[in-house]
Amino acid sequence: MPYTIHEAKTHLSRLIEEASAGKEVVIARGKEPVAKLVAIGSNRRKRVPGSMAGQISYTSDAFAPLTDKELTDLGFE
Repeated sequence: MPYTIHEAKTHLSRLIEEASAGKEVVIARGKEPVAKLVAIGSNRRKRVPGSMAGQISYTSDAFAPLTDKELTDLGFE
């Protein structure tokens, strides 16, 4: 159910609680939805250091200096 801007201003604390609980809170100007209130942490997954280990590879020359031709092609010389 969308809330009007006036209702959102009047009941902001309650709407924040609803969003924190995972409920979708839509705010409308008249009958047109214009914003959605979403809890910050609701869609984020916790980052785990090293979780991509073994999934990323590169060639031995990946960090080698660029050649003069490559620099010219990129517009640096």
